[in-house]
Amino acid sequence: MTTTWMAGVLAGAALIGATHASVAQDKGKTEAAKLASEAQAALQQLYASVPLAKELGPKAHAILVFPKVTKAGLGIGGQYGEGALLKGGKAVGYYKTTGASFGLQAGGQQYGYAMLFMNAKALEQLDNAKGFEVGVGPSVVLVDEGMAKTTTTTTLKDDIYAFVFGQKGLMAGLGIQGNKIAKITPR
Repeated sequence: MTTTWMAGVLAGAALIGATHASVAQDKGKTEAAKLASEAQAALQQLYASVPLAKELGPKAHAILVFPKVTKAGLGIGGQYGEGALLKGGKAVGYYKTTGASFGLQAGGQQYGYAMLFMNAKALEQLDNAKGFEVGVGPSVVLVDEGMAKTTTTTTLKDDIYAFVFGQKGLMAGLGIQGNKIAKITPR
């Protein structure tokens, strides 16, 4: 009887463990799906507000979208956000962006940004290193409002174009130079 009871307890524990693992996998899929959905919605928001981005998007080899990056600082600052790499409109990978800064700064804000990889070689750089650093490697052009209004796709010849959008909050100095980007597996 003790052996039967012990076998039942072990079988129950195995079932609970398998169920927990299944729930964890489903949760990971849910977080990945949520991040992919947020990235696609953020890209549509960018396209609606910046015609140049909408024109470049279909020509891009892939687009890395960070729907929400949070940046805060008081002397020392930091930022963090998670995003999805979209290829053919589908999420094919997930990434985080991090950064630290020092100097005269105060405040906090949230924003999104998208990086349009215009060729396969530029995209290869994203995973070749242990963390892609903006400003090191292929040329990244940060497209601001003025440039977006005066540039046409026939004059653009760089590897990667980055668009910052949806800023909320107040913080002096916004840029993506020095941001580290690394691949993640959504939890």
